[in-house]
Amino acid sequence: MYSGAITSNIDVAQVVLYMFWVFFFSLVYYLHRENKREGYPLESDTGMGRNRYEGFPATPDPKTFTLANGEVWLAPGPNSAPEELKGGEFTSRVPGSPIVPIGNPMLAGVGPGSYAQRADVPDMTYEGDLRIVPLRDAPGYDVAHQDPDPRGMPVLGADGQVGGTVTDLWVDRSEAIFRYIELEVAAHGGKRSVLVPMNFARVTDRFVKVRSVLGQHFADVPGLRLAGRITRLEEERVMAYYGAGTLYATPGRQEPLL
Repeated sequence: MYSGAITSNIDVAQVVLYMFWVFFFSLVYYLHRENKREGYPLESDTGMGRNRYEGFPATPDPKTFTLANGEVWLAPGPNSAPEELKGGEFTSRVPGSPIVPIGNPMLAGVGPGSYAQRADVPDMTYEGDLRIVPLRDAPGYDVAHQDPDPRGMPVLGADGQVGGTVTDLWVDRSEAIFRYIELEVAAHGGKRSVLVPMNFARVTDRFVKVRSVLGQHFADVPGLRLAGRITRLEEERVMAYYGAGTLYATPGRQEPLL
């Protein structure tokens, strides 16, 4: 047999190219299918009942994930119930119509105030301790001496009105950064403690400014079930409240920019 007789009529480069195409298509198919483990099948309210869409490829079979705490999670699976629109309504029956809030727009959970139904458990550190805690429960953490310490400062809303007084800071012990400012506010049933996300606050040498809400809005910030700890769901609700304020805090914020 002459040397090269087996491949004399085969273009090896072309065969390798075809193999790459098959591999690449299979990879894209696999990744797109795995991407549908959360959020599928899609639901569309067209005004004629809810339609469910899966598209191609179909939703994969459930896969079992064992979390660090021993909890078992199925994806896709019955981990979370389908969401229902409770705090808002469509402006018309036309598909894709805007959603407007019902009742208190700051607590309606729509628009910039919408949030995900995360697990109602706190985030934990690798060592198994609470990840986000107030400074009073975090020995070894404090405000850098180069920065102003907001504790004791008034908190002002976008209207310049005082909404409360800072009582503590909440630190993320995994990232070593401050996540929330805790303040005491005057509510209808007396004084209560609420949180302000650090990324919504501007700390100066004399006060803390929060532009997303007005001074009166601090009294209605969603509270925590247990003092000194915050769950993932509670974080979502607190962040959503201030997010809603960026649009619903004043009537003028809902008007066109121009």
